[in-house]
Amino acid sequence: MNVNPILYPYIDLAKMIVETFGDDCEVVLHDLSDIEHSVVYVENPKVTGLVVGESFDQLIKKVILSKELKNNHVSNYYFKSKNNKLIRSSTLLIRDNDNNLNAALCINIDTSKITDQINSLIALLPNSKDLFLKNLEEESIDYNIELDDDSLTVKQMIITLIDNILKDSINPKDLSRDHKIEKIRFMDNKGIFLMKGSVDIVADKLGVNKVTIYSYLDIVRGKRE
Repeated sequence: MNVNPILYPYIDLAKMIVETFGDDCEVVLHDLSDIEHSVVYVENPKVTGLVVGESFDQLIKKVILSKELKNNHVSNYYFKSKNNKLIRSSTLLIRDNDNNLNAALCINIDTSKITDQINSLIALLPNSKDLFLKNLEEESIDYNIELDDDSLTVKQMIITLIDNILKDSINPKDLSRDHKIEKIRFMDNKGIFLMKGSVDIVADKLGVNKVTIYSYLDIVRGKRE
């Protein structure tokens, strides 16, 4: 996959970070102009198993909608990777000269070694087996779901992502019903609909009413056929 020349400096940064923190560290570069294939570079991919051409999983849920988002980054949140590792992650949102969100750089740290060691020590205490790992897995997520004046940039970032998801069609309103459902499925999987008001935004862009979007969501979530 070709990398936008604007993102070239971040590849050198990714290499430096992994060289600094070692084999348990991975750095992923996302080009958000192509949401469905956002991963354009991975340094040390064995950490999560991500490969170039895949999409993001945590970006909306744990970064853009997080109340911890400050100065375009969120640090030290946790998630389970597709290879079942507990990952500590930090993400930087990258903007263009017009302040539009166009990329993201994610630092992922495999915590397997340290959590195994901590659990071994905690296991020596009464009634505390797997306590440390359990607490991390149950980490609460604080979303910016209720938007206020200070959250307008969050709303704009979500709109940008929606536009990028739909841009492969000349006119999203002309998509077939099945194609619209697949777009809704992808948006739902990525966390677009966690933001209040996103249903209305997507409905307008697809040329349907919000009741139709809710019916599509029921379909993709297996509640109806």
